[in-house]
Amino acid sequence: MKLLVESGRDGNAELIGLPYGAKARMILIYLQTQAVRFDRREIELGRSMRSWLSAMGIATVGGMTYKQVIEQAKRISACRLTFLTRQDDVELRQNGAFVDQAISLFGSVDGRQGLLWQDSVTLNELFFRSLKKHPVPISENALKHISSSSLAIDVYIWLTYRMNVLESATPISWPALFAQFGSNFGKLSHFKPTFLDALRLAMSVYPDAQVQVDSQKGLTLLPSRPAVPNKEQGRLKAAG
Repeated sequence: MKLLVESGRDGNAELIGLPYGAKARMILIYLQTQAVRFDRREIELGRSMRSWLSAMGIATVGGMTYKQVIEQAKRISACRLTFLTRQDDVELRQNGAFVDQAISLFGSVDGRQGLLWQDSVTLNELFFRSLKKHPVPISENALKHISSSSLAIDVYIWLTYRMNVLESATPISWPALFAQFGSNFGKLSHFKPTFLDALRLAMSVYPDAQVQVDSQKGLTLLPSRPAVPNKEQGRLKAAG
C-alpha cells in the first residue's frame, strides 16, 4: 500500500502546503488518540487539545510556537489523502483526508482566555476506519520527551507498531529504511547518521525495544516487550 498526501487549497485556489514537522505530528497524534480512545469521528478540541499539547511540552499561547501550531493545523485540515493498493495488475485507489469537516482547526488569542479553539472537528471516515483497524499503543510520557524531533517521533511510532506484531527476528536494509524515512535526504550516506541519532532518541524512551544495528547492512528488529504494558493499553491506545 502507498499513501499519497497532497496539499489542499485556500479560497483563492492557492496551495496551502503539506503538514510537516514535530508539531503537525503531535496534533495528528492527539486527533488519532482521541478518536480511538472514544471510538468516534468527532473530536472535541477546546481547551483539552491546548492542555494536551502543553503537557507534551508544546506551548500554545503567544509567540512563534502558537503561529506554527496554527499553520500546521490549517494544513492538516485541508490536505487530501490517496490510498493506493496494488494486487497483481489491479490498482485500487481510495480518496480521503484527515478531516471531513472543520470550520477552522485554529483559533485566536484572547488576553483573558488564552487560545480559543473551535469546538470540534470530524475525521474522515476512511481515515477513521484505518485508525480503528490498526491501533498502536503508545506512551504519552515517551512522546513528551521526544516531541521536538520529527524523525524520533516517526521512529518511535514505527518501533511500537513493529514490536507489537513482530514474531521473529526481522532484518531491514539501509535502502529500505532510506525509502521509508529518508525523503528529506539526497543520499543514503547523509541519512544514516541522522537516522541513528533519531533511533537512539526513540529507544531512550522505549528501552525494551531490541534493535541490532549493522553499519553496512541495516537493522535487525527482535521480538520485544510492547512500548506500553498490556494492562495500560486500554487507557493509552492511539494509532500510528
